[in-house]
Amino acid sequence: MLNNLLNFFHNILDFVPRIPLSEGANAFIDGIKDIFSFIFNPIRTYLGAFMSWSIDVLSAVPPIFFIILIALYAFYISGKKFGLAAFSIVGLWLIYNQGLWVPLTQTFTLVLVSSILAVLIGVPFGILMSKSNLAETIMKPVLDFMQTMPAFVYLIPAAAFFGIGLVPGVFASLIFAVPPTVRLTNLGIRQVSTELVEAADAFGSTGPQKLFKVELPMAKATIMAGINQTVMLVLSMVVIASMIGAPGLGRQVVSALQGANVGSGFVAGLSIVILAIIIDRFTQSFNVKKRG
Repeated sequence: MLNNLLNFFHNILDFVPRIPLSEGANAFIDGIKDIFSFIFNPIRTYLGAFMSWSIDVLSAVPPIFFIILIALYAFYISGKKFGLAAFSIVGLWLIYNQGLWVPLTQTFTLVLVSSILAVLIGVPFGILMSKSNLAETIMKPVLDFMQTMPAFVYLIPAAAFFGIGLVPGVFASLIFAVPPTVRLTNLGIRQVSTELVEAADAFGSTGPQKLFKVELPMAKATIMAGINQTVMLVLSMVVIASMIGAPGLGRQVVSALQGANVGSGFVAGLSIVILAIIIDRFTQSFNVKKRG
């Protein structure tokens, strides 16, 4: 009796023929590539050339000069305390000592470019969400989808649209990391005191004046928290993007994993941690200085 019942439900499941989703997805991606090739090809060419040039410039800077510059800035933003500066000197020297300076500059370039693009895209979309309930209703499910999608999945369209190398790494990092900036920009502006907004209206402020002189300054702490999260997500995604040819410290980790080389993987992972701590403290400094 039970077997008959199970067979009945199994037949129901098999009644509908298999839907060729994978074939449809392939056809869709191919169609998008063909239609928007006039956009993808220039991005791949010019952005790739710009990033290669940036890496060459950073690699040409003497490491000692770069380390001293970072240490001086760390000393300044930490309120003239030596802790962060000393950590920066020791950490960056250790990376140089292990022969990972060039991968460090590659990873830093990827993080910098991806973070700048994420902020340039995320902040305007966050402002749009804060000004329009309709835009917020439409964009919230999109942001939810972007944040719940596993990070490795973003490598598929990145490689499909831009091949392998630097540009797909930027594309995957951008899509993966932009939601925090959008969400917290929207949240920060919506949390601005209504009394301040009404006072700006009473003084005859225009929309742009109210936005740039009242709302954005008051929401700066929240927006910077979103940017800090975005930068950290970019760094994590840049490491994962090494699986589709993105250079940097992530490639060292992947190579060590493939060769079961624990020592090399540990050193590369430690270098990523050092870079992450320095970047995190630097991005947090914008709010710390403001509070001080």
